[in-house]
Amino acid sequence: MKEVRTRFAPSPTGYMHIGNLRTAIYEYLIAKSQDGKFLLRVEDTDQARFVEGAVEVILKTLNIVGLKYDEGPDIGGPYGPYVQSQRRSIYKEYADKLVELKGAYYCFCSKERGEGLENSSQSAAAPTKHHCQCKHLKSAEISEKLSNNESYVVRQWIPEEGTTEFHDLVYGTVSVANSELDEGVLLKSDGLPTYNFANVVDDHLMEITHVVRGSEYLSSTPKYNLLYKSFDWDIPEYIHLPPIMKTAEKKLSKREGDASFEDFISQGYLPEAIVNYIVLLGWNPGTNEEFFTLQELEKLFNVEGLSKSPAIFDVNKLKWMNGEYLRRLSLEEFNALALPYYQDALGAGIDVQKVSALLQKRIEILKEIPEKIDFFKSLPDYDINLFVHKKMKTDVVNSLSNLKAAREALTALENWDLSELEESLADVISQLGVKNGQVLWPLRTALSGKESSPGGGVELAEILGKTETLRRLDIGISKLSA
Repeated sequence: MKEVRTRFAPSPTGYMHIGNLRTAIYEYLIAKSQDGKFLLRVEDTDQARFVEGAVEVILKTLNIVGLKYDEGPDIGGPYGPYVQSQRRSIYKEYADKLVELKGAYYCFCSKERGEGLENSSQSAAAPTKHHCQCKHLKSAEISEKLSNNESYVVRQWIPEEGTTEFHDLVYGTVSVANSELDEGVLLKSDGLPTYNFANVVDDHLMEITHVVRGSEYLSSTPKYNLLYKSFDWDIPEYIHLPPIMKTAEKKLSKREGDASFEDFISQGYLPEAIVNYIVLLGWNPGTNEEFFTLQELEKLFNVEGLSKSPAIFDVNKLKWMNGEYLRRLSLEEFNALALPYYQDALGAGIDVQKVSALLQKRIEILKEIPEKIDFFKSLPDYDINLFVHKKMKTDVVNSLSNLKAAREALTALENWDLSELEESLADVISQLGVKNGQVLWPLRTALSGKESSPGGGVELAEILGKTETLRRLDIGISKLSA
């Protein structure tokens, strides 16, 4: 059996959007699940859309998510170069060969005429193949034009009749009438190939066995197959993926500003959670399990689990999954990830590991951290209505008396640790004969000045320390007494 070889072949036209990343992940898993090779190829022949720095973004993204490619532009390999703009002479050679094989022809039409031919087939309600007179030029006429250095493009020659069909591992057999296929440009006048030609030549030369791409290419694939047949090359296995949708009617699109992988990382999502979630957008593992490491997926992934139905990208589900990933970390791992978010939100002398112990159970993305802990650095100016809580049975009157009692007990406390704090406040609650919440809610409110906080009053008091705790209780008592 031939070694399974897949390729991720992005165009460096901007950031890495979610659909692109899903394609890369599936290609990686198809190869690795069958002990094959996964390679990276940069398809930069559309120089008008080239974005400076986009290649670096691609390399960085693959590295962050752990998709280690076996061959690529920065590590080389036996089938390089792996950047299409560096393979120009290869495409010219094969374009000329394809003309000899009657799979293509030289088109000497003016730019305006050529664009008219392209647009005429795309704008018609029922696409019809255009007829360029250049395909009927005699050899002598072609030689004369070439010797005169007339500008030309190479167009694909498609049969007038019959159908072309192919088998897709997701969509099954797809058949298209040749009369619906446009004789598009394969090699442009500047010597650079179009995607339609370069991807076929490169996939053959790089011995790609499985081609994974979006379902929008289903209608173009018959043209690729005609190229393979003209060259008498083996046709790879096709796997077309349905789109990732924003809503039932609208596709997720980077052109409309939908979040990229980098955006999610900057918001504090974990790469592992993003990969896990994206894998499940169109693939069913056959079980109810939702959490998989990349290493587990390398063993479990199978093409049979891929769906032909579009998947809805639910950012709330991703956020939930990310929260679950955060909670599965050790405290030390979580603390290391949280430290950059503590810099401007915590005052001096705060035990960050204790803060992390509170936060880890209560956040879903790391970017939530600053707004949840900013009160540690500076007590906000709050309204006394925060002390009023129907469920806790607190109001401004009993909150004042209970805060005073709590302050008196805590002032006398010598050992300022969690167990001593809990014991002291339990005694206050017992002596007052009230519910726990009638003491602990006012305490928490006075210490945080916020409607919600990542811990209760006892935990906050321990982290703030005795001096700051008593100072904040005095502020709360003063507000309630006014």
